Amino acid sequence: MFSRLVRRTHMYLALFLAPWMLMYAVSTLVMNHRAVFVERYGTGPVPFQKERELVYDGSFSPDADLKTISRQILTSLDLDGSHNVTRRKDGAIVINRNDLIAPRRITFTPDSRMLLVERMERRPNAFLERFHRRRGYATGYRLDTSWAVTVDAVIVGMVFWALSGLWMWWEMKVTRAFGALAFVGGIGLFALYLVVL
Repeated sequence: MFSRLVRRTHMYLALFLAPWMLMYAVSTLVMNHRAVFVERYGTGPVPFQKERELVYDGSFSPDADLKTISRQILTSLDLDGSHNVTRRKDGAIVINRNDLIAPRRITFTPDSRMLLVERMERRPNAFLERFHRRRGYATGYRLDTSWAVTVDAVIVGMVFWALSGLWMWWEMKVTRAFGALAFVGGIGLFALYLVVL
């Protein structure tokens, strides 16, 4: 009964988490072969392209901090979500909106009240890397927190697959010899990389 439960959980968990596994596999492949994309796009950060420019007519309280200002600006643009914000030496406020598909940079110049909205150029490798590195608990947004919880579930699932795979291998007596060879070989190669690298 226990073995059947382990096998079924192993299988259904794999089916449920397949999109995340595929995304992490493909994005890791892209990061591992970055040179292929350097040939096509060159080196350096992904450029931004002007999307729109407008006069911002909102006002801020005198004691408003950068986070409050950035949230107000993003809300007025219907772009509220995970972001970080800085103030340049010239006084301009730069908001980097961490959208997964279309990241934007919003620059607010207080003197002229101008808002410049720029969108990051679309590149498949950059998109996959953003997907791979996406974090969520610290942003304060529910959707990002939900993503982070799901990623934690993926991590738990991977640990379960490793342990349940060992359990299933041990139960199948006919595969114990080849399984032991594969297991020891994997540990040996991993240990070698730890020492050599």
